[in-house]
Amino acid sequence: MTDATTSLPCPLWRRLLALIYDLLAVVAIVMVVGLLCQLATGGQLISTGAQTTIAWWYRPLQAVVVSAYFAGSWLRGGQTLGMRPWHLRVTARDGTRPTLRQALIRVVVASAPLALLALAPLLGLRGALWAALIAWAAWFAVALFDPRRRALHDLAAGTEVRRLG
Repeated sequence: MTDATTSLPCPLWRRLLALIYDLLAVVAIVMVVGLLCQLATGGQLISTGAQTTIAWWYRPLQAVVVSAYFAGSWLRGGQTLGMRPWHLRVTARDGTRPTLRQALIRVVVASAPLALLALAPLLGLRGALWAALIAWAAWFAVALFDPRRRALHDLAAGTEVRRLG
């Protein structure tokens, strides 16, 4: 692992580009889990009729799998697939690997804006998506003012994203 003295705080633009790469990985993960669930249920995961329903356990399963991708990546080497080409690494404040507790806090706080999607019945899907995007923008905007360029989830977890080299 790179020593804390040889790495720099990561600029926000690099973090956001890495996040776009990770979005592609997350879409692939969600698709594979969806396929496996469809196969396991004999195609009965989603019921259509007068009203479309999805099995109650499917969304929580997707959340656990995607969370495991992020937390596992940060614990294993400090990098997700999207962070590797941009030479970024999640570390604890002292430059060491994040702990399991830190990784879990980071995942929970970073994903908190998804709770705003529950407002879809009131705001409509478009309104709920905008609410979540605005919340995420606020989460990351904190990094513009923090001297170590930490976003809200980094501050909550005691972590930071460092640029290597």
